[in-house]
Amino acid sequence: MQFKQDNLHIGSVSIHLLYYDAFEPGDYLEHLTEQETERYFTFTHIKRKMEFVATRILRHRLFGFMHIHYNEVGAPYIEDEGFISISHAKGVVGIAFCKEYIVGLDLEKIDSRMLKLSPKFLSTIESETLNTSSATEMTKVWSGKEVLYKIAERKGIIFSSELHLSPLSENLWSGRIYNGEIAVHTEISIFTIEDLVVSVNTNALRSE
Repeated sequence: MQFKQDNLHIGSVSIHLLYYDAFEPGDYLEHLTEQETERYFTFTHIKRKMEFVATRILRHRLFGFMHIHYNEVGAPYIEDEGFISISHAKGVVGIAFCKEYIVGLDLEKIDSRMLKLSPKFLSTIESETLNTSSATEMTKVWSGKEVLYKIAERKGIIFSSELHLSPLSENLWSGRIYNGEIAVHTEISIFTIEDLVVSVNTNALRSE
């Protein structure tokens, strides 16, 4: 396997995953725009180069040479195409696309380290109601909160107190973002593909 693409659709959102083995990223620079090629040569680590090039290979398959822009909080978008979100984990990159609303995508390999890290991102209620001894569940919660962080579009969010998750079913979670006394919510699809957790919001943020 050099590159293997998988396409998923959840409501109005399409998720495109590109799996890859180790490769020489310099052999695929034809998939990069001029600006991206300049940026590529600023990277020193081969892992970062592979992630960057694999993402652009996937972008090129989906949108051609449309440039990926970033807004003031670092969220990516493609002009006139709709909302996108980019994520990556070991050996895979992903792009989620939605024409209707801001979308957030997160990819995470199931990681036992989340068991030790969970007190830093769980609220008191989450600690009491979720399975904190399950690496899979804790990875799912972290991934879901990464989605909330992306679609909140503001920096300095405290994961444990301003981002809350609760399960609605096995693969669907309710997510809330708190900003003082104001709260908005959405639903997030969180599921696994082998050892990969995939999370994406399935609708737009709504006021409580």
